[in-house]
Amino acid sequence: MSDNAGNDTGIRSVPVFADIPAPTETLTTGTSSKTETPSDVNGCVVWHRKHLRTADHRALARAVADADIICPLFVFDPTFYDGDGLACDARIKFLHEAIDSLRQLYATAPTQLITHAASTSHDYLIEKTPVEPQQIPSSTDNPELNSDSASDKSLNTGRNDTDVSHSSPAESASASGLTIGYGDPVDILSHFADRGWSILTMATPTSRYGERRDNRVQSACGDALRFISGDGLIRDAEWSRVNWQEHITEWLASEQHTPGWTEDTPQFTISTGVTPSVIERAHDINPTKTMVPTGTHRAATTQLRAFVDRIGSYPRNISAPQDARTGTSGLSPYLNFGLLSIRQVYQYVNDAAPECRGRRMFTSRLIWNCHYNQKLADWAGWTDRAVNPVFEEFNADNHNPALVDAWKYGQTGFPMVDASMRCLRETGWLNFRMRAMCVSVFTHILQQPWWIGADWFHHHLIDSDVGINYTQWQSQAGLIGKPSQRVYNPRKQVRDHDPDGEWITKWVPELSALPAQYLPRPERTPLAVQSECDVIIGDDYPQPVVDFDACRETFWSRYERCRSEAARELARPEIAKRASFSGGYDAAQAIAQRYDVDESDDNSENIQLSFSEITTPDVDNNPTDKTTPGTTELAETTHNSSDSPVTPEESIISVPTGTGDHAGDPSPDDREAVSDAAHLSPTDMAESSVNDNTDTSSETDEQTTIETFN
Repeated sequence: MSDNAGNDTGIRSVPVFADIPAPTETLTTGTSSKTETPSDVNGCVVWHRKHLRTADHRALARAVADADIICPLFVFDPTFYDGDGLACDARIKFLHEAIDSLRQLYATAPTQLITHAASTSHDYLIEKTPVEPQQIPSSTDNPELNSDSASDKSLNTGRNDTDVSHSSPAESASASGLTIGYGDPVDILSHFADRGWSILTMATPTSRYGERRDNRVQSACGDALRFISGDGLIRDAEWSRVNWQEHITEWLASEQHTPGWTEDTPQFTISTGVTPSVIERAHDINPTKTMVPTGTHRAATTQLRAFVDRIGSYPRNISAPQDARTGTSGLSPYLNFGLLSIRQVYQYVNDAAPECRGRRMFTSRLIWNCHYNQKLADWAGWTDRAVNPVFEEFNADNHNPALVDAWKYGQTGFPMVDASMRCLRETGWLNFRMRAMCVSVFTHILQQPWWIGADWFHHHLIDSDVGINYTQWQSQAGLIGKPSQRVYNPRKQVRDHDPDGEWITKWVPELSALPAQYLPRPERTPLAVQSECDVIIGDDYPQPVVDFDACRETFWSRYERCRSEAARELARPEIAKRASFSGGYDAAQAIAQRYDVDESDDNSENIQLSFSEITTPDVDNNPTDKTTPGTTELAETTHNSSDSPVTPEESIISVPTGTGDHAGDPSPDDREAVSDAAHLSPTDMAESSVNDNTDTSSETDEQTTIETFN
């Protein structure tokens, strides 16, 4: 579930205007101990969307500091449900668990609760699915409410075990501290504004419906609504990437936004009767995915602490899918929905984990999480339009529903792809390398329109972040205009990351009897072996739906025809700004200069530095491919520009520096854009040519995405 929903719908909303008292009325009719109520009470609604926490929440901290009374609010928007929501039931369930957990955080906050009952006669949703009072369990009944142990005080999640209510079910339902609405957020928030409430919410990169909704809310509420930037991203700047890396590094290390509430802080709640369970019944939410994490703050902190204990093994566990399931952090769903902030995790890992390569790698990936969300903040069009106009509608003429379905349901005849796509549908998870491989096969080999696959990923991934999923799809598909592009070879991925077939046979059991040596290319299994194993390729498992080598060459031919023009487009400030390269604009100019193009204007000194998000070659130093005589199988290929390089003397480039193991060196997705303009360190030179089996390949050869997914 995300702001990447479908069409706007005409819906009725709860609470209605009559349910919402003015801020002054809340103090006169509530349970406040104040004997006198001023006439100009400042009431502030804190509208939660994705930042589903109370710790390190700038909007909440500001509301507590500035307002006389706060009203935390979450609105279930029907637009995100049913056919158009682009969210599987498992992700919706994860969100619902997070809302219940957030409600419990507010119920146990050290504040003075004031409740107001909404009317029920208007509530068609509740009439359809009668409310069953939800008891807030005690800490002894529900381990999800247990606070962090004394040894983990550095991770402040906002939980306070001593304040957990032991009230009756009816009392608990009305004293949650979180007002939960249902309907069009524009209607509900405008009602609050009309009643004299101000509204604060955390700014979040949005697109499609989410962008339209935010614009509508701002128009309806006017100055009463403020979007507060509290995620480290730069907004409302002509060029966001000026000194961006220094900015984000300082922000990650800066003090968290902690609400300074006390027992005298009035916290107002409207008891609407709307709960996650009511919504699930109304919209028939029946998740079927397995191995899905629990969407609670307790689960998030437990996962984080467990990962810190094994962070030393992180570098060697991120590429092979079987190892990555338990070897990566598992924090991405919690970061996506905001149960933990990037800054909370960054600071906790630096404080609690030993200094090691795993810690450096992981914290650098947190920076890349911000990097890709900055892209969506800079341009909302990532979800629907090619960043580079040259690639608009690329592959649209090749749309083949049969090939799309074969890819979606794991019937392509490429075992590593099929195992990955079945795992995605079954669990809502894939490690980064498998995601990138599946994107490459879909766009480069099957040559299908990228947006179809991106929406499929977004629907199924529990951790799908719009700012990461869609920017990754465009980057992997080659829609940026970089002069190099990587095509993944799924056969090579079998040899490198599942040589024994453990992953493949788990998800493609029809191949379990086939000897592992044939899993890279089952169609080449001798007929006698097929008969002996009782695995007939073409009957029990499909032949490859396309000729991989022929399709790869077709793609390169098509891509080559567009490459020069696409690189030239990056010289246009509009397109470079849209792409939101980490360093800014100058390196995009360097790419264009390779084609003798310079479209900079007189304001170039005010324009940000840029780089191209380009991969380094995936060199196969273990060419043990068992192919038939006379057939040559190419390794994964990266095509590079052969034009004259740009030297530092020819183009003034301030090369962005890397993080983690690459501190002081060009960032991974900067290197090829600037490799001709800057000397790489010995470490970089070594790592750009290592065998793909080594764990360092995940940092340098794994392209730009740096596993925010893990």
